[in-house]
Amino acid sequence: MPDEPDDQAAAAAEAASAALRRATRSTTKSKKGQQPKTSRRSTPIPDGRDPQTLSAAVEGLIRDQGWQDQSAVAVLISEWSQIVGPDIADHVTPVSFDEGELILQAESTAWATQVRLLLPQVHRAVDERVGRGVVTAIRIRGPQAPNWSAGPRRVPGRGPRDTYG
Repeated sequence: MPDEPDDQAAAAAEAASAALRRATRSTTKSKKGQQPKTSRRSTPIPDGRDPQTLSAAVEGLIRDQGWQDQSAVAVLISEWSQIVGPDIADHVTPVSFDEGELILQAESTAWATQVRLLLPQVHRAVDERVGRGVVTAIRIRGPQAPNWSAGPRRVPGRGPRDTYG
C-alpha cells in the first residue's frame, strides 16, 4: 500500500505531462504536411491597424465621410485674416457659403467697391488656401440699410427716412 500514493502521483504527473505535450504540440505543429502556423508580425508597411497620428486619423475621417468642402470652408472662415490680409479682414467678413458661392459682407460701400476691384486676387488667395474649385463664385454685399417695415401695419411712402437731412 505504500506504493499506491506514489503510483497515483506518478500517474497524475504523467497525465499532466501528456496534456502539456498535447497543448504545446498543437501550437507548434499542425496537421501532417502543413507548415506550422506563425503569428502575424508587424511589418514596416503600414496597414489600417497601426497607430496613427491624430491629424492623419482626422484627415481620414474627413475623406471617408466626404466632408472636404465643409472643412475647406471652415478653414476659410477661421483663417480669413491670414488669407486676405488684416486690412481687408478688418472691414470685410465672410457671411455664408452655399453650393460654391462665397458671400462677403463689407462694412461700407467704399470697402465693397475696393474688394470688387481686388476680386481676382482675393479669389486666387482663397483657391490657394482651400483648393481650386471649392469656391466657384464670390459675391460682395455692401452695408445693409435699416429695415423700417416691421410690424403688421405699414403706411406706403418714404416713412421715417424723410427726416434724415
